[in-house]
Amino acid sequence: MQIKRLIANIASHLDYPLLAMLFSLMLLSLFVQYSAGDEDIKHLLMHSANILFALTLMVAVANIRPPYLLAMSLPIYLTGIVLLIGVALFGDVVNGSRRWLNLHFMRIQPSEIMKLGVPMMLAWFFHTWEASLKARHYVIAAILLLLPVGLVARQPDLGTALLIAASGFYILFFAGLPWKVIFGFIVAGAASTPLVWHFLHDYQKKRILTLLDPMRDPLGAGYHIIQSSIAIGSGGIVGKGWMQGTQSHLNFLPEHTTDFIFAVFGEEFGLLGATLLIALYLAIILRGLLIAARAPNLYARLLSGGLTMAFFTYVLVNIGMVSGILPVVGVPLPLMSYGGTAMTIVMLGFGIIMSLKTHWTLIKT
Repeated sequence: MQIKRLIANIASHLDYPLLAMLFSLMLLSLFVQYSAGDEDIKHLLMHSANILFALTLMVAVANIRPPYLLAMSLPIYLTGIVLLIGVALFGDVVNGSRRWLNLHFMRIQPSEIMKLGVPMMLAWFFHTWEASLKARHYVIAAILLLLPVGLVARQPDLGTALLIAASGFYILFFAGLPWKVIFGFIVAGAASTPLVWHFLHDYQKKRILTLLDPMRDPLGAGYHIIQSSIAIGSGGIVGKGWMQGTQSHLNFLPEHTTDFIFAVFGEEFGLLGATLLIALYLAIILRGLLIAARAPNLYARLLSGGLTMAFFTYVLVNIGMVSGILPVVGVPLPLMSYGGTAMTIVMLGFGIIMSLKTHWTLIKT
């Protein structure tokens, strides 16, 4: 009876509509990974293990009471900052970038931690000062956001830095950042484009130029976008069929199990399949925003909304990148691309959202 009671208690803190959509997405990813991975059983088993591990962590986090999440927000952020400083001073250099920190017993990428640490910290900050919010609090919050963004951009990892910046911006926006300030940042950002261009690395400049004209280097920097566009376009309306895609199976499409998995999906299932996949993503996002809208206090509302919109950004950036709308920045398609770290971070985020949704009556408003 105690085991049944424990299982029932664990299950009571899951949001089943959201869980069903996430599970459907992961199940779909198994079929696509089997095809993209050239029917390699070992590849499929590794992807399955990543899914199982991420789901287990999501369930565990969903059962953490929100007061504990609130208490952990500042320590997680500060730990992430310390680790990012450690990367800057002692990190391992891989392919010209210093992104990994070797702790001897394991290697970690602290920038991934900040995808959760930044929204948790900012939600905690605004929750703490909710009763007396003034302009200076938004300035402090912006500094708290820009510090990790700057450390990650310095590695250099502009893609992850922009994703962290986006997740923090959503918290600021939901916390009531005035529209005139937002438009001011947009104008300032547009005006500073020449200055930003000067500080970009050569490979980053090449990615932007390649986006504007992929044919300027069709066998080099433009190869990814060109082959991805061919794959998606050749799928037509209904696609070539599961495991019938030629771009991936003939190895024309680079990184077809990770960053460009959407191109594989588009080639095999066509416009119809891609539309249904995007609809599933939108349903997940709408569910997350609904949970945020119904949250009873500022911390739950900001964190649920911020994590949901961060998920939206990951999807938008990957599909835009694969479709040739945005520069190639190495962002995986959430819960579809192969890779354990990105999947784990996303599912931890949804575990937090479920915890806030199912425990919110225990949070003091």
